[in-house]
Amino acid sequence: MVIDLRSDTVTRPTPDMLKQMFAAKIGDDVFHEDPTVNELEAKAAAIFGKEAGLFCPSGTMTNQIAIKMHTQPGDELLCDVTAHVFNYEGGGIAFTSGVQPRLINGDRGRFTAKQLTDAFHPDADWLPRTTLVTVENTSNKGGGSYYKLENVKEIAKVCRDNKINLHLDGARIFNALAETNEDPKEYGKICDSVSICLSKGLGAPVGSVLLGKKDFIANAKRIRKLLGGGMRQAGYLAAAGIYALDNNVKRLKDDHKRAKHLGGLLQGKDYIEAVLPVDTNIVIFMLSDKMPSDKFMAALAKENILVSLMGNQLVRMVTHLDFTDEMLQITEKTLKKI
Repeated sequence: MVIDLRSDTVTRPTPDMLKQMFAAKIGDDVFHEDPTVNELEAKAAAIFGKEAGLFCPSGTMTNQIAIKMHTQPGDELLCDVTAHVFNYEGGGIAFTSGVQPRLINGDRGRFTAKQLTDAFHPDADWLPRTTLVTVENTSNKGGGSYYKLENVKEIAKVCRDNKINLHLDGARIFNALAETNEDPKEYGKICDSVSICLSKGLGAPVGSVLLGKKDFIANAKRIRKLLGGGMRQAGYLAAAGIYALDNNVKRLKDDHKRAKHLGGLLQGKDYIEAVLPVDTNIVIFMLSDKMPSDKFMAALAKENILVSLMGNQLVRMVTHLDFTDEMLQITEKTLKKI
């Protein structure tokens, strides 16, 4: 048995998901003729109260399409210093859009409306124009921390008052909603575009959906094609996304419960320097100097437990639907033995 806690992207389709995938009706999505892709896009859009959706291979693609749509070369976007769009998308902001990111030092990936206001440039010819703000909910590098709707509403008001677009990188937005019980349509009202990922906590094998107004999505589809994202008979993959939205949202609280249990186990261990608060399904902790990260990871690997390294001595564990209570017990015994 391999216990893979490196990411919630390691999940595999369940038998029921596979059954729905292979039964999917398909067509050529580049010609807008795949009925299952159309169904997924409409379904995701309806959840957030948006007019339309665009199915893409990855969350990186949906984010980078959104940035391209909202900006012009030479513009500036504002995001948190830990933001996925800045740290983990291969320099796509510069490569694809020719845009300069400027970073805000928030709290575990979350910045405030006041911090956003303070970050704005004055209007001057020699300064870049700020045309986009991105928020990430939940925050990956922030250890699964999440915004509350009221805070995003405050940020959205600042954006509206300054005629700046707001993009939500909602790769794990359903994890946040599982904790807050907020209505996703409220996010759709205040964000100009929303990206949701199907292949993380929701367990689909591939895909993210970009949401926005009809004309925004129509133009975004051109950018998707330019980036090589036209997937033809993608209905087999879209069917997995539909299954994920119908069946795997409510169970996210199980992942959170297991993650919080892991976080509690790590607290007070003499080989642990600090553990970030565990809000959802991500556990990030700092090893003490007397426990080198390679030694720690090797000790886990002996028990077939895989984790990821986020930085010097900084380790991440992510729970997901393939991480069971039995696996949790084995991990607990292993951590206690170290």
